[in-house]
Amino acid sequence: MADLKLYIGNKCFSSWSLRPWMALKMAGIAFVEEVIRLRQPDTKAKILKVSPHGKVPLLVHGEVKVWESLAILDYIADAFPQAKLWPADPVARGLARSVAAEMHGGFADLRNQWGMNLRKPRTHKPLVDAAIAQGARIEAIWEECRAKHGAGGPFLFGQFTCADAMYAPVVSRFHTYGGELSPVTQAYCDAMLATPAMREWFSDAAKESWPEPDPFE
Repeated sequence: MADLKLYIGNKCFSSWSLRPWMALKMAGIAFVEEVIRLRQPDTKAKILKVSPHGKVPLLVHGEVKVWESLAILDYIADAFPQAKLWPADPVARGLARSVAAEMHGGFADLRNQWGMNLRKPRTHKPLVDAAIAQGARIEAIWEECRAKHGAGGPFLFGQFTCADAMYAPVVSRFHTYGGELSPVTQAYCDAMLATPAMREWFSDAAKESWPEPDPFE
């Protein structure tokens, strides 16, 4: 197969980039990454050189170009079935796809109030207005998946899947802003943060020399 190349944004705050990057790492799939610094005058031009979509992440696999985090995850799962990035059981797989799609298209208020910034000190920041219900919904999703399908390991469906990849940035947000968490939420966040992939991403983010402003201040 042709080599994989993943174009991503700054690891400090590019939540959409983290998702396919983590899935590739957790699956042990070799790829080349290229970071395009975001929020710069030439950012759009640089991305447009490789993608008409004009955004990252972007996966290039030979002649194939795939954008949007969830589409990239689906492509990886199809191209590398041995990685088992979706649950084999159809009931579990249906739930996994549903909660992944819900994450892709929702929770905007929470994401805006709890902007992903991995260099930000941990500080409890209570959610307000619609984001309160969104935070509760995310925790309910985690509890349901763990209760129904998590017996085989520490992740939402036991072993790591695309659903975990989709929620990885939210895990970082709960870690930074969530304060005291429920036992199930804390255990899941701890398991995700302890993965070699998340540790590597956090380490790389800490090494970025760019003095990025926090867009959610």
